[in-house]
Amino acid sequence: MATNPTTKKTTGPAAEESTEAPTDTTGPRPERTASRAPAVVGPPLGHGETPQTVTLSHHLSLDGTDYTPGTTITVSPDYARRLRAQGFTART
Repeated sequence: MATNPTTKKTTGPAAEESTEAPTDTTGPRPERTASRAPAVVGPPLGHGETPQTVTLSHHLSLDGTDYTPGTTITVSPDYARRLRAQGFTART
């Protein structure tokens, strides 16, 4: 027969003591700053290349950032070519 290793919560004075608000002793939290999107998304630009702006037609996730359809991003020319070949860019 298996036994349950969890403990039951008690009712009464012990339960009332645990409902007190916890105190925060860590100090004030730092304010969040809005992070700016990088200038070029995806692989870096090669020497002498100019970035291209593309509009996405499908959801794309790069480096932990989600880009929804309709988002305009700036990418390297080689990466723009690959996105077009795979059908990720919108027809304009």
